[in-house]
Amino acid sequence: MVKIYNTLSRQKEEFVPQNPPDVKMYVCGITPYDECHIGHARCYVVFDVIHRYLEYKKYKVHYVQNFTDIDDKIINRAKESTQADAPSLRDVKEKTKEIAKKYIVDYFAQMDALNVKKTDEYPRATEHIDEIIKVVKELVDREYAYLLDGDVYFEVEKFKEYGKLSHRNCEEMMPGARVEVDQRKKSPLDFALWKSAKEDEPSWDSPWGKGRPGWHIECSVMSMDHLGSPTLDIHGGGQDLIFPHHENEIAQSESCTGKPFAKYWLHNAFVTVNKEKMSKSLGNFFTIREVLEKYDPMVVRLFLLSAHYRQPMDFSDKELDAAKEELERLNRFQNNILFLLQSFNVDKRDFFCEESEGKKRQEMDKNIMNKFSNDIDNFKNKFLETMDDDFNTPKALGYLHEIVGVTNIFMNKIPVGALNIDKVSEVLVSTQKIFNRLSKEILGLNIKPGLSAADMGGLIELREKARKNKDWAAADKIRKELQDKGITIEDTPFGPRLIIKNKII
Repeated sequence: MVKIYNTLSRQKEEFVPQNPPDVKMYVCGITPYDECHIGHARCYVVFDVIHRYLEYKKYKVHYVQNFTDIDDKIINRAKESTQADAPSLRDVKEKTKEIAKKYIVDYFAQMDALNVKKTDEYPRATEHIDEIIKVVKELVDREYAYLLDGDVYFEVEKFKEYGKLSHRNCEEMMPGARVEVDQRKKSPLDFALWKSAKEDEPSWDSPWGKGRPGWHIECSVMSMDHLGSPTLDIHGGGQDLIFPHHENEIAQSESCTGKPFAKYWLHNAFVTVNKEKMSKSLGNFFTIREVLEKYDPMVVRLFLLSAHYRQPMDFSDKELDAAKEELERLNRFQNNILFLLQSFNVDKRDFFCEESEGKKRQEMDKNIMNKFSNDIDNFKNKFLETMDDDFNTPKALGYLHEIVGVTNIFMNKIPVGALNIDKVSEVLVSTQKIFNRLSKEILGLNIKPGLSAADMGGLIELREKARKNKDWAAADKIRKELQDKGITIEDTPFGPRLIIKNKII
């Protein structure tokens, strides 16, 4: 049973979608006017893991994420980047398209690097003008919205449940309301559904004259349109969207349809720098591109999953370096288990031969194997239980490391020349599959060994040839290369033998 913390109710609730196993999930996307920063990365990695886990639990997730490709920020960037002293409407309109396209392409490049799966659909606001106009007209007809000189505003006072998501009343919201200063409005909290056209800005025809949609209405229309329902199962985004964006989405959507807009509201906490929220407005942000120039994408992804998604996390090189060490341990584990299995498959005699002809070969103790298998199953179940509990990735990562630890201990107990090596191999293959399913399929971590089995086998073969030719320098160089990858080889009278060393547990 999956439990989710619902921002709306402020408590964990059993996840029961409207029409199981179908899940309608919408997460607010970027406004493509600049490169994404690490705060964006956290949001989309978090919801990628939620997406992956629900699919692992056999839900059929219809996942939609939008692009707000018409917005003040894009228009202002377009005006700044046009060369003419008095840019024409056509110049600005084309430039807004160009800017949006550029940063949408960049967004996908960064998400691909972080192994964020594609959603099912990526609607754009400019592709839904007709649908937006239809919903705005419905709100005007229902008297939830009013006209002001070509602008259309939603009248917050008419929606009596306004504030139910952010858990604040109108008086509390007034000082911090991120709304445009406009003395004509009935209330400072009233927000724009439709903005009348300015001379040098892109616009579309509407019943109220030329103009463009407001930010909030775009998400309501795109989510309901693409998910085919007035009620979503999951609506998510960053914590900063709770008010006013998601609060306004609820007001306009429920006023239009008369139905709840979303069953479950999920919000990830901020990434901070020196305990201060990371944001472009504060100038303390790091782009994903900048971070990936210094760190492997899987290090960054691991870092982003190292704190519970509802808890703020502080960004620093120290934290990323810790994630790097953690990933190296997981890579080393993959190296060890892969090389061990490869040695079984190629030639048992090469790595698990008798140390002396007089020594009797032993079977791997069956009780040890049974206990090991039970331990792996136990940690796998605990991993899944903690993911069921509001997607607790840091705790899940802890159980992943438990699997690594008990497996390393088990591999060290395998006797040289074990007679029942096929059974041992079977247990290790099962463990490897469980590890890959939890780490890759659910957490999206592409944990790869530093060398493939073929590479390792090739290096061993080259080293043996070098030793036979008494090219000790070449042999030592290859040995060091293997050691750098966490692989230790012991030379015996019967050939090289793999030694699994539990460097970190």
